[in-house]
Amino acid sequence: MKIAHIISSIDQSTGGPARSSTSLVDQLLKNVFISQIDLFSLRSISPLIENFESAKGRLHFCNSSYGGISKELGYELNQITVDLFHGHGIWDISVSQMAKIARRRNIPYVISIRGMLEPWSLQQSKFKKKVAMLLYQNRDLNKASCLHATAHMEADSIRALGYKNPIAVIPNGINLSEYPLKKVEIVSQKKRVLFLSRIHVKKGIENLIAAWEKLDISTRLNWELEIAGNGESDYIDSLNNLIKSKSLDESIRIVGSKFGDEKIRAYHDAHLFVLPTYSENFGIVIAEALACGVPVVTTNGTPWEDIKDYNAGDWIEIGVDPLVTSLEKMMKKGDLELIQMGKNGRKLIEEKYSINSVADRFFELYSWILSKDKKPEFVI
Repeated sequence: MKIAHIISSIDQSTGGPARSSTSLVDQLLKNVFISQIDLFSLRSISPLIENFESAKGRLHFCNSSYGGISKELGYELNQITVDLFHGHGIWDISVSQMAKIARRRNIPYVISIRGMLEPWSLQQSKFKKKVAMLLYQNRDLNKASCLHATAHMEADSIRALGYKNPIAVIPNGINLSEYPLKKVEIVSQKKRVLFLSRIHVKKGIENLIAAWEKLDISTRLNWELEIAGNGESDYIDSLNNLIKSKSLDESIRIVGSKFGDEKIRAYHDAHLFVLPTYSENFGIVIAEALACGVPVVTTNGTPWEDIKDYNAGDWIEIGVDPLVTSLEKMMKKGDLELIQMGKNGRKLIEEKYSINSVADRFFELYSWILSKDKKPEFVI
C-alpha cells in the first residue's frame, strides 16, 4: 500500500495538526503492509521534522506560489505512484490541489476536517469561508471517499451540514515515549497552573484571566498561572495590558512558545493544566498534558468527557463562572490527590489514545476504502 499525506505546514508554530499528522505517518511506516508513505508540506522556517527514520517514508517540502497554489506540489502529486491520498485540514489550497488531482486521476482520498467545520470555527472569517465553499471546498468534501473526525461531537457537526460521506471517527494519537510521566514530587514552593497552546481568542484566555481574578485570594496565594504559546503580537499585548489592569502581573505571566524538551519540562513543572477553549475538535495539548500526568481542566467545547469519567480533571461548561468553580475545587486539592488524578490521566491516554492503536485504525480505514470489504466499526 502506498499513501500520500498532504498538509499545508508542519512548522512548529502551527500547533496540533502538524504534530499529530507527522506522528501518525511515523507510526504507519512501521506497518509491514505499507510499502511507502510520502508526506507533502509547504516549505517553512522551523519544520517539526526534516525526514523520517524509515526508508519507506519520504518528506517533500514544496515552494508556494501566488495565491497559495504550489506548482511544485501540483507537479509532484500528478507524478507520484500512490493508492490513496490523505489531506489534513480544509480552507487550504494545498489540500484542495490534492483533491482536484485525486479526482482527475481517479484515486480515492480522505480529508481530516481538523475541527474546521465546528459552529464556532465557521463564524470566523465567515464571508471568506462562504466564498471558499462555493469555489472549491464543498466539492472537495462531497467527493471525498471518507471524511475524518477526531470525535463523535465533530462527526455530528459534519453531518449537520449535510455531508453524507462515510465519516471515520478516530482520535489523534500520542506517542507515549515522547511524553514521559512526571516524577512524583511534593514541594513547598508555589504550584503552577499551565495554559500551553496557540494564543488566540478561540482559546478562551480572557475567560481564564477573568476567572483568576475572581478566585478567592487565599486560593491563589500559593499558585501562579503561566500562559505559554505563540500568537499575534497585538493580541498578546492586549492580554498583557488586561493582566496589568487587573493587578495580576505578579501571579500571571505570558511566556513564549515551548517546543521539544522545554515543552515537556513545562508539563512536568505544572500541577494543573487548563484549556478554557470555545471550540476544539480534539485538543492535542490536552492529551499531552494527561500523558505527562498532569490533571486537566477544559471545556465541553472539546470532546474530552473522558477526563471526568477517569477522574483526571474537570470537563466544564464554557464561561468564566464554571471556570472559577472548577479552579477553586482543583486548586484546593491536596498534593496526593492531584498526583493520583495525574496518574489517572496517564492511564486514560494509554488505554484510548496511544499512537499505536490510532495508526492501526487508519490502516484499517485505508484498507477498507481500497478493498470495500467489511466496514470498520468506527466508520459511520
